[in-house]
Amino acid sequence: MDFADVVRALKAGGRLTRQGWNAPGQWIELQVPDAHSKMQRPYVYLSPVDGALVPWAPSQGDMLAEDWEAVA
Repeated sequence: MDFADVVRALKAGGRLTRQGWNAPGQWIELQVPDAHSKMQRPYVYLSPVDGALVPWAPSQGDMLAEDWEAVA
């Protein structure tokens, strides 16, 4: 899966990971704010191995990688 597929999957509600990430178990997902959210626009967040959700922006390596896969 390439990054174009990742964006489509995120918009469809998917949760994704990369085989090339340093720590297994990390994943990204799209957050779409609702009326009760402090954020007003959609954003992507990462769940690192400790489970503390943080905002995420892709690196060039992430955008060019083709080792993306859906998380079940």
